[in-house]
Amino acid sequence: MTSALRRTARYLVLLALALVFVTPLAWMVVTSLKDYPDAQRIPPSWLPDPVSGYGYEQILGNSANPVLRWFVNSMLAATLHALLVLVTAATAGYALARLRFRGRKVGFALIVATLFIPPTSLIIPNFLVVDSLGWIDTLTVVVVPGAASAFGVFFLRQFFLSLPRELEEAAVLDGANQWQIFIRVVLPLSKPALATLAVLSFLTNWNDFLWPIFVLFSPEQLTLPPGLGLLQGAYVTDYPVIMAGAVLASVPVLVLFVLAQRYVIQGVSRSGLKG
Repeated sequence: MTSALRRTARYLVLLALALVFVTPLAWMVVTSLKDYPDAQRIPPSWLPDPVSGYGYEQILGNSANPVLRWFVNSMLAATLHALLVLVTAATAGYALARLRFRGRKVGFALIVATLFIPPTSLIIPNFLVVDSLGWIDTLTVVVVPGAASAFGVFFLRQFFLSLPRELEEAAVLDGANQWQIFIRVVLPLSKPALATLAVLSFLTNWNDFLWPIFVLFSPEQLTLPPGLGLLQGAYVTDYPVIMAGAVLASVPVLVLFVLAQRYVIQGVSRSGLKG
């Protein structure tokens, strides 16, 4: 097979994969622009007839379902959660990668072992803890509990191990202490890994459905995933409304990925080079 044929075959495979991922997103947007009768039509059509803002009017103009409030709650919770994960994971990961202290390897092994614990098994213990702290039905309850990320510690430790020690040794010769090395040398070099972890942490919190159901009860305190679940009727499925809510929930995720994709690729490619 010639190089031209191989290149053509590669592009065809990539095009097919792109269609697999883009088609559901396109169908979501198209359905959100239909009215209720058009969305129920059999067979379904790709083009809305007529183009309607019915779904968006329902989710944005219905005071019984404050979707914009849920959107703001989710943005605030996911952003604060991602920042907390970066703080805890970066400090712990650097300590495990560079500092020498008794029990370092055992502590790292225990942190990694927690990745094998099913998250659902921790719902009741976590609920009892946050209830005793008085965090139930507040945004704090969806921000703080998952901030100590075992995956984040593992991910950043592996990245820090891939950084050349010579840079830190040069900073020591210049009179920098350990904290200054961490802040002024290590963190600026770790932007790809930090951006990757921030995106993953944001998405984890943004898409979380199960935990908010257990700890958020007031309609004005809900985040977007459990809030959108309220749009599903008991007997009738209003597809334009549901798809309009899905479009609203997808926009921040797509924007975040487009802005951070370069750092994400660099972070994933460099992490895990050393054990």
